[in-house]
Amino acid sequence: MPTIYIVGAGCGDPGLITVKGKEILDRANVLIYAGSLVNPELVDACPAAEKYDSWGMRLAEMTDIMIAAAQSGKTVVRLHSGDPALYGAIIEQVVILKEAGIDVERVPGVSSFFGAAASLGIQYTLKGVSESVIITRPAGKTLDEDQIAEFSGLGQTMVVFLGTEQLEKIVEKLQCPRETPAAVIYHATWPDEKIVRGTVADIAQKARAAGIEKTALIIIGEVVNPDGPSYTNSHLYG
Repeated sequence: MPTIYIVGAGCGDPGLITVKGKEILDRANVLIYAGSLVNPELVDACPAAEKYDSWGMRLAEMTDIMIAAAQSGKTVVRLHSGDPALYGAIIEQVVILKEAGIDVERVPGVSSFFGAAASLGIQYTLKGVSESVIITRPAGKTLDEDQIAEFSGLGQTMVVFLGTEQLEKIVEKLQCPRETPAAVIYHATWPDEKIVRGTVADIAQKARAAGIEKTALIIIGEVVNPDGPSYTNSHLYG
């Protein structure tokens, strides 16, 4: 059975693709990549491949290319940004491919969620501060309602994807104290990365002043306190 590979490219730094992902990418005959969300260094790393930028492509158009190439014996790679399991819209692709008799192998990547933590120098789960991480997104064109208000009242670390353009609206919904630490990180791990720190009360204004309008993560919670949160040592270290 022909196989198509869905590979997570990592979140910006081309070195954050996994070893397995890079090995498969090096063998690609056909590469369909997620436009400007994927570092061009990875796209350029397989010069012999037939390449398609998926930005603006319809689902049927993209899967038709993938199916035809796989059925002709070519190695086909669908290169997603970050990790495709987070807001990667891969299930609808997989369903069509499997209906066409194509097997799908998924290769995880380093999500911007993790890249942002590394750049900020934080730990999302910290004993005595936050035992949970809430990953969510705001309502918009493809989501009628969100649960940002409810989630924000739980006192745990919250990471908001796909929300930069609605930053002001998101902050208005938050039910946590206005002095709660917050950060916005643009293009985590890319060379043009920008980090803005503040509180729920001022993070939107600070981010806009820094010129951040898109492609950023919003992180809310005591773990992003620049003075260092007051935590309890893990039992792991006695």
